[in-house]
Amino acid sequence: MIETLDIERPAKELIEGLAAIGSATASGELSRLGIRDPQIRGPLSWTPGTTVVGPALTLQFMPKREDLYRVDEYVDPERQLHRHVLYHTQPGDVVVVDARGDMSSGVFGEMMLTYFKGRGGSGVIIDGCIRDYPKAKELGLGLWLRGVTPNFHTQTNIVPFAVNVPIACGNALVMPGDIIVADDDGVVVVPIKLAPELLRAASEHAEWEDFSRMRLAEGGDLRKYYPLSAEARAEYEAWRDKQSR
Repeated sequence: MIETLDIERPAKELIEGLAAIGSATASGELSRLGIRDPQIRGPLSWTPGTTVVGPALTLQFMPKREDLYRVDEYVDPERQLHRHVLYHTQPGDVVVVDARGDMSSGVFGEMMLTYFKGRGGSGVIIDGCIRDYPKAKELGLGLWLRGVTPNFHTQTNIVPFAVNVPIACGNALVMPGDIIVADDDGVVVVPIKLAPELLRAASEHAEWEDFSRMRLAEGGDLRKYYPLSAEARAEYEAWRDKQSR
């Protein structure tokens, strides 16, 4: 019997707060907290307009070696580790897959993704492909992928190897339980220990950006309002206090 570890999930309030900031703000603020490059490169949004924020369930693929993994797909379905990562799904979870950038293996298909959605999963980040995309895109999940393929997950070059272990997805380290922030700008990995500090800094950043955006739309001086200058800070603080009344 295959047994895999679950993840520790962050507080709901932390997820909800980070959902309001977007990947660009998260990336910029993480760089100030010492994480130079938190972006997962390669996977792009295949569901434009979707934003997903949630803890990472991780799935690692490795190169296929036929003496260790045969292709007889349905002889014993429970050997398929891509099923086991989905068994851990709780509402709001995001599955992050190191598929080695492989463009010929569909990590999940419509049926697996339907199960994930039914369990409350919110998004899938794959450094590789899925299959059944015409139907999968109708499920309401966020999908960040390198592409799509008609092939199933072990048909060609790779096999699922481990669940909820550290992975390298798009050349970014993802630890099980890290928070993923994904939108049309891309995918950012938030180290769980930095998430509270990121939320505090990003919330302040988003607030002064609202003020600066308003002033710039009115024809304000870019040098004064972006980034917010010391000259404009008193004006911003007065505006912020008025908004909170």
